[in-house]
Amino acid sequence: MENDWECLVVGGGAAGLSAALVLGRARRRTLLVDAGRQSNLAAKGIGGLLGHDGRPATELYELSRKELQQYPSVEVRSAEVRTAQRRDGGFDIELAGGSHERVKRVLLAMGMEYRPPPLPGLDELWGGSVFHCPFCHGWEVREQPLAVLAQGERAMHMARLLRGWTDDVIVLTNGTEDLTEETRNCLRASEVPVDERPIERLASVDGELEAIVFTDGSRLARRGLLVAATLHQRTDLAAQLGVNFVEPGPVSMEAVEVDALYQTSAPGVFAAGDVCTQMPQVAAAVAAGSAAAASVVRSLMEEI
Repeated sequence: MENDWECLVVGGGAAGLSAALVLGRARRRTLLVDAGRQSNLAAKGIGGLLGHDGRPATELYELSRKELQQYPSVEVRSAEVRTAQRRDGGFDIELAGGSHERVKRVLLAMGMEYRPPPLPGLDELWGGSVFHCPFCHGWEVREQPLAVLAQGERAMHMARLLRGWTDDVIVLTNGTEDLTEETRNCLRASEVPVDERPIERLASVDGELEAIVFTDGSRLARRGLLVAATLHQRTDLAAQLGVNFVEPGPVSMEAVEVDALYQTSAPGVFAAGDVCTQMPQVAAAVAAGSAAAASVVRSLMEEI
């Protein structure tokens, strides 16, 4: 059975929920489809979000869904968008399970998949004492011995940034030797040592990082590890819709290209949040979702 919607919001994270709120208040018939795979679910709390600093992501999303219930034009479904095809000036959307929906606009807000370097012991610490963003997690490990796991210029930038939270920072390259002499000189000037030994695993106690264990059996005591993760599309949905992607950057490998109004290169398709940024943050995603939704409303009203 087909239903007509003015906008489909793909993703129920910070950007998607923020967009749905604006669309609901604008009385637009909105369907939000959420697969429930937000990247920050592993984190103990959201750092730096005004009014919700330290709140677990699950609580924030639950509160946001409850807010949406007062807007009758918004429906939230826990499902996954399988396919999206342009048809008759709109889009035919197929959800997991085979149901089809007819929509006028699509707002991509499904976030991205974080891929940290494969390392034994990392997964169980991810989102806590092992993290990808010092603005999100640096406060929790302030003034403690920390490490940066990265290569090349990114190692230098991350290490120098992390010095804002502690004076005890070391760069780990995990057996690679791709640091230029200029990068090494910059690290020395910032009093950041470099350890190029291969890493065997991360050792933890009670769910917190205790030490870096190298393949030679030695251990380096650390209380936090900033890793150079990369962001990738979770599905091929954006590609199905024919949007353009920006050139791969240091963080996001497949960011969707948008203009100042969050419009993609594909007519009728908008995007907001981590799916189209190089610096993912919850606060920024909330703002982007709100602005993108306003652009969607504007485009719909132009048809009247």
